[in-house]
Amino acid sequence: MTEIMLKACLNGSRDPGEHPALPLTPLQLAQEAREAREAGASAVHMHPRDETGRESLSAAHIGATVREVRRACPGMPVGVSTGLWISGGDAGERRRAVRGWAELAPEDRPDFASVNLSEPGFAELWHDLRELGVGVEAGVWSTADAEALAAGGLECMRVLVEIIGGPAATAVSRAHAVLARLDELGVPGRRLLHGEGEPTWILVDEAGQMGLATRVGLEDVLHSPVGDPVAGNADLVRLAMARLT
Repeated sequence: MTEIMLKACLNGSRDPGEHPALPLTPLQLAQEAREAREAGASAVHMHPRDETGRESLSAAHIGATVREVRRACPGMPVGVSTGLWISGGDAGERRRAVRGWAELAPEDRPDFASVNLSEPGFAELWHDLRELGVGVEAGVWSTADAEALAAGGLECMRVLVEIIGGPAATAVSRAHAVLARLDELGVPGRRLLHGEGEPTWILVDEAGQMGLATRVGLEDVLHSPVGDPVAGNADLVRLAMARLT
């Protein structure tokens, strides 16, 4: 698979209407993915939705979205979320939904899915994804998550060091604490560093300085580094690429 340096996170769990260009339907996500790729993104991460705009893990919605994005962006790695909130906090329901992806043709399954170590049921979900031929990105939000990942002995294709919430002033120090703990524990896998909200651009810059992969998109931030509004995901990718190169 193509090595990822900048991943576009297209929509996340944002509500419809939070941004005029927030993509929700398979066709909208495919269009945003194509434009993000043209702007320099090497992969996409997305939260497929149902017909009402709500996040969904069902095979029907996952397959339809992956299919459209692959059609628009041949060869581009495509990933999805498995956030526990999508199934209303029910780990068993999440697992049943993901195991339902077995009914999809292999080409309609995502290349990878993120699994948050802070959520119950992560180990079982991990094994289900591997059986489906879907790579796993480990969502590590804290040193405790790093320790859970090491204790589980679960290999992943990428470790997402995700600084979620908290003040921007401490984002870099928190990121370094997690990265250091991963190294101390000997956790394998390439690292991708990113933040959400105010710390987003600080951590894009830090990832660039450290030579780590990063991500940006409407899931994480709705404005430029100087606070200006952006037209969409492609704008954010272009701004990030300018800071990384």
